[in-house]
Amino acid sequence: MKLSTTTRAAAVSTALAATLALAACGASNETSSPAAAATGGSAASSAPELEGSLVGAGSSAQTAAMTAWQAGFNTMQPGVTFSYDPVGSGGGREQFLAGSIDFAGSDSALSDDELAKATTACGDGGVFELPNYISAIAVIYNLEGVSDLNLAPATLAGIFSGAITTWNAPEIAADNPGVTLPATAIAPVHRSDKSGTTKNFTDYLASAAKDVWTNKAADEWPIQGGEAANGTSGVVDAVKAGAGAIGYADESQAAGLSIAKVKVGDTFVAPSPEAAAAVVANSETVSGRGENDLAIKVNRTTTSADEYPIVLVSYHIGCVEMKDKAKADALKAFETYVVSEDGQAAAAKNAGSSPITDDARTAAEKVIEAITVAS
Repeated sequence: MKLSTTTRAAAVSTALAATLALAACGASNETSSPAAAATGGSAASSAPELEGSLVGAGSSAQTAAMTAWQAGFNTMQPGVTFSYDPVGSGGGREQFLAGSIDFAGSDSALSDDELAKATTACGDGGVFELPNYISAIAVIYNLEGVSDLNLAPATLAGIFSGAITTWNAPEIAADNPGVTLPATAIAPVHRSDKSGTTKNFTDYLASAAKDVWTNKAADEWPIQGGEAANGTSGVVDAVKAGAGAIGYADESQAAGLSIAKVKVGDTFVAPSPEAAAAVVANSETVSGRGENDLAIKVNRTTTSADEYPIVLVSYHIGCVEMKDKAKADALKAFETYVVSEDGQAAAAKNAGSSPITDDARTAAEKVIEAITVAS
């Protein structure tokens, strides 16, 4: 499966919630069809009303999108009590593998070890991984007097490895001819928690600057040094507060900060929904996984100026067969809304994300249709 480029969202919301919740009353436990729940028209209004609870946790990068998804889902299914705790991707996957939540949000697909545990925990039906949210990871910085900054992959890797320590270093100057760079000390900021954003960022460094960045992609920051901050908001706040600071965060939450361009081929490219969608369009699904697993291997070494390779594809992860029928019906209806045109448009407007393509939606709907209650 490949995903194609989409248009930019109209607005970006900075709405953040520690825990998202909604509740009301409802009636039957019959699930709705993808076609019915995916629209806001008469098909949705005639869909069977559900009840019960649905609990998720994980990716903090999905917070703004989740705010939009909860609102849309509440309109369609007010009888389902829904909550999502943005504890970070690693925390969400851990809770899911422990059986304490119904689905996880994660900015990276399950590792091989996690996939084995999830497959065992989910039984014969196996696990699903739905790529519901695509967003560029912005390299954010706070450097007085420098509003336009270019960074090649090797330069970026040198900064975050600690090898490049001042903003007027020769490597940075070479990427920015004619720009007056101060001798300010560089203060790199990384996530302190297990994070899919970190895994995507380190995967980019390991792929695009492997001669400088010798560590593998990892959920936890793999080296000593720099400032650690909890969650996406923690990194953003630390960069805002620190002169000379540089970090990485979902572009949707980088408002008010300077954002660097990264070198792709011979061109320096800024993050955008279009460029994020374009690189995913030229990326393949991970081979050797189950039929309901749509994990994607992002092409980090693209040379196309239309593509931005520091991108996260964020997933919803759950069991195809669930023990509770009400939860299975609710999860099926929720995920159907999330991948629908309305759901993706709501996320794009609120979070600046890149809507999935029609081909991706068709593939996701097939997986969602398979969600059921274990016999």
